Amino acid sequence: MLDKVRSFWLRSFESDRTAFYFELVSFIFTVGASLTLAITASDPDMTIVYPGFLVGALTQCYASYRREAAFVMMITGYFAIINVYGYGVASYWW
Repeated sequence: MLDKVRSFWLRSFESDRTAFYFELVSFIFTVGASLTLAITASDPDMTIVYPGFLVGALTQCYASYRREAAFVMMITGYFAIINVYGYGVASYWW
């Protein structure tokens, strides 16, 4: 079982190291933004949360492009766009 897990991670890393590192950055920023949102749920500062989700979405979108994962790229591209909009709302730009 542990060999299968290790093999999974190694295949992901070896198939495209650049995409792997972009996915790692995406994971870190998305988890950080999600954790911030959960901890401050009663009164979150969305001008802090949205940028974390934006970086996560952009880096995952690029990694998905490199891996030729079309639908993953499309949904994370959408998330990137909607995070820019959300940041604008949170900043009272519109």
